[in-house]
Amino acid sequence: MTTFENPTPSTGPTASPFGAELTRRALDLAVANTTDMAESTLRVPLSYYRDDKIAEYERNQLLRETPLPLLASAQIPKNHDYVVRTVLDDSLLITRDRDGQAHVFLNYCRHRGAMPACGAGNSRRFTCPYHAWVYDNKGQLRGIPGKAGFDDVNRDEYGLVELPSEERHGFIWGVLNADAPMDLDTHLGECGAELARWNYQDYQYHDERSLNSAVSWKGALEAFAEGYHFPFVHGNSVIGQNTIANTHVYDEFGPHHRIGFPFNWVRDLEGMQQDESWNDPTAQMGIIYWVYPNLILANSPVGVEVIDILPGDSATSCVVRHSWMAKYPAESPEQVEMYAGIFAQVHAAVRDEDFAMLPQCGEGVRRGQHDHMAIGRNEIGVQHMIRVMAEKIGISLT
Repeated sequence: MTTFENPTPSTGPTASPFGAELTRRALDLAVANTTDMAESTLRVPLSYYRDDKIAEYERNQLLRETPLPLLASAQIPKNHDYVVRTVLDDSLLITRDRDGQAHVFLNYCRHRGAMPACGAGNSRRFTCPYHAWVYDNKGQLRGIPGKAGFDDVNRDEYGLVELPSEERHGFIWGVLNADAPMDLDTHLGECGAELARWNYQDYQYHDERSLNSAVSWKGALEAFAEGYHFPFVHGNSVIGQNTIANTHVYDEFGPHHRIGFPFNWVRDLEGMQQDESWNDPTAQMGIIYWVYPNLILANSPVGVEVIDILPGDSATSCVVRHSWMAKYPAESPEQVEMYAGIFAQVHAAVRDEDFAMLPQCGEGVRRGQHDHMAIGRNEIGVQHMIRVMAEKIGISLT
């Protein structure tokens, strides 16, 4: 396997507390017309993106033994709510039982394997369409038509297979391997406290769109880790018009990171006396988290974009789920309409700008005859993603 001698990796700046210090760092960078940077450029072999054996390992092992954010809590806010979701080709039934506890099940009947649930809604029972076996929202088998044919079957042993899961920080996290351990504390580390501050569990779920793209899932995630491309890809949209290009405040939390992309008006703070308004960095920058391995949380003053990206059926394809949640629940039709407009705008930027460009990157990775690409010092977040993932999949960068 190709290896490259890269300098000792930078761990990034010491993470600033979420408050006035973060605002100050953004202002200083904006005024100086610079950004947080890595120590050097990073050379990355194309195999990192295009090797099908690596992609197979990611799909079938790495991502099946790592806690994944499977659903926002706000999507099943009430007891007996449920959603069926496909993740890495597995059909998952995610429920909230009568006691308010969330569960994640493989959505396959224990009789002949058909899917007892579909779509989303509110239900206490799910009936398999093939032979009408009935399960409750705790996964327990409740009914077998023609039960005389199964009189030696213990129903308690034939419930839906439940996956390890935990609900925290406004998301239902799960491990796709039923026999794998689930340790969310270790997985999130210091990033857990960062997520807790947002109170995503109190947000209102609004809408969701999905798309497939001909680019590596890792390359797609990297689009949300730098502002270098803003004026070229987003020049005609709110991202390019409101945000300072190639300037960001960068912090790491173990394998995860936080990036603040300052708005143009942060420069208005220059020379002003620091007051309580500085304590809310979201007024001065868009704050984006990468939660390893596949979650992007793009925060604004009024809500959060939730973007999860997973591999498609080849090394250079991916599946993207893009949703939006409101920080302040809508209380009128007018507010609902306003939120619909916000999501339409941000989704258009993702769909028609980022994912109009990214397939070209996928083509370059598939067809390229150069042996590596260079990631800039100004792309410190991208470098961090690559270093974390390369270590997990066994590609040597040093």
